[in-house]
Amino acid sequence: MRLLVAEDEKNLNKLISKKLIAEGYSVDSCFDGEEAKDYLAAASFDGVILDIMMPRMDGLALLRHMRGHGDLTPVLFLTARDAVEDKVTGLDLGASDYLVKPFSFAELMARIRVLTRKNTQTASAVYQLSDLQLDTASRKVSRGGVPISLSAKEFSLLEYLMRNQGVVLSREKIENNLWNFDYEGGTNAVDVYIRYLRKKVDEPFDKKLIHTVRGVGYVLREEDLNI
Repeated sequence: MRLLVAEDEKNLNKLISKKLIAEGYSVDSCFDGEEAKDYLAAASFDGVILDIMMPRMDGLALLRHMRGHGDLTPVLFLTARDAVEDKVTGLDLGASDYLVKPFSFAELMARIRVLTRKNTQTASAVYQLSDLQLDTASRKVSRGGVPISLSAKEFSLLEYLMRNQGVVLSREKIENNLWNFDYEGGTNAVDVYIRYLRKKVDEPFDKKLIHTVRGVGYVLREEDLNI
């Protein structure tokens, strides 16, 4: 999943981004509301972690702009403003959640998991297809009851495929979801990670779940339609 962190306190921004990346998220970060607005116009995000008190454009004004332009990306306010009136204002403007500083990273990670589940209209932290199971809370993957060890990027790719099972995803769409603007890897990165994933998720088992759609991209489903 791809997240945007908009926080003007640079050390905190760096800590949050580093923690999210370690958890397997693709992260872009910025330090003011105008810059955040530019990021949101340039790419699609699964969620935004947004400070209220930022220079150039504050978080409330940015959220008002987003919702006014039909951008329904889930927003988690992460702010020192703890008054009930501030929370009510933020939620009424369309924020999905509101977390007051100081905070624990464990709680922030849990709230982000809930935030992104809401975005996919999935109540559970567990995704399943056939005998393949992925738990976003424990970050465990198994197939037929056999645990599968994945790297952070492999887990993110599988989670994206599981959240969109049955949907053919282009290489560009997968790349935009898994990597941020700073990514300087090769153009075949998606194919490389699909190959890594197949070796662990498909090759040891009889039924193949990751399928190539020639000229388009990849899809996770039970049946191979040979297209």
